[in-house]
Amino acid sequence: MDRRELFRTTAVAFVAAATAALTACAGPSARPTTTPAPTTADAPSTTLVAPTTVATTTTSTSRGAPTTAPATTSTTSTHAVRAATAQTAPARAPCPVTLASRLASTGAARQLVTVESDGWGTSEAQVELWSKSVSGCWMAVAGPWPSLIGQNGFSEHHREGDGTTPTGRYGVGPVMYGNAADPGVQERYVHLVCGDWWDEDPTSTAYNTFQYVPCGQKPSFGGQSEALWQETAPYPSFAVIDYNTDPVQAYAGSAIFFHADTGQATTGCVSVPLADLDLALRWLNPADQPAFVMGPASVIADY
Repeated sequence: MDRRELFRTTAVAFVAAATAALTACAGPSARPTTTPAPTTADAPSTTLVAPTTVATTTTSTSRGAPTTAPATTSTTSTHAVRAATAQTAPARAPCPVTLASRLASTGAARQLVTVESDGWGTSEAQVELWSKSVSGCWMAVAGPWPSLIGQNGFSEHHREGDGTTPTGRYGVGPVMYGNAADPGVQERYVHLVCGDWWDEDPTSTAYNTFQYVPCGQKPSFGGQSEALWQETAPYPSFAVIDYNTDPVQAYAGSAIFFHADTGQATTGCVSVPLADLDLALRWLNPADQPAFVMGPASVIADY
């Protein structure tokens, strides 16, 4: 065989081999064209799942892939609720300027009795009652009432028997007394009987205190001590102003009472008309720690 015949034979064989290879890859020409029915496991579900109505928000991760954020709820922030519902408190009105509000100090008192005169040497004064409101303002309750005080007016250095009324701020004694029936006071009330005295002897160990001595018996103390049961005009009922009581100092003064007006200046007490006195005695409440503040208008605010 020459070279030409050899080449032709080789080419024919190559073409035949290639044709066979292609036929094997394509599969048989009689392959059915209908798709066999899927098995139950392969069949797609025919149930429609309704989409949820919860809205989601997509956010980007650090790599740029979107992620699904949790659904946003309708709950409002607690702070926002408080801010929305909080009401602005109205501005507190300033307290009215009164005699009581001008006092330098009222301590723990929530009730005040002010005794004010126009000057040092006069025995005429005015009494007014004050109560502290829940807002801390001093409000007038009663008065002003006409009052008679010591025959020599006010003094910052009161002494026994000098006829003056001591200036300053003082509490109210824990017991009230009187020759008349209890007018309805809130403190303990002692109805006076024969033998009830007030010791006004500066040399006595019981100076400036209430003392009982058996009726008809002479007391051991002297001085200007008062037989209280015999003083029916000034003492139908009275309160003790706590002057020189704790501690008691000899000759510093005694028996400073808040009692009924007799039409005359006192030896140091504070007096008002009986109707006003009874009203004041009923009003005084030991729980409110009442106090008397006394002095001329020029200096009373200093106490």
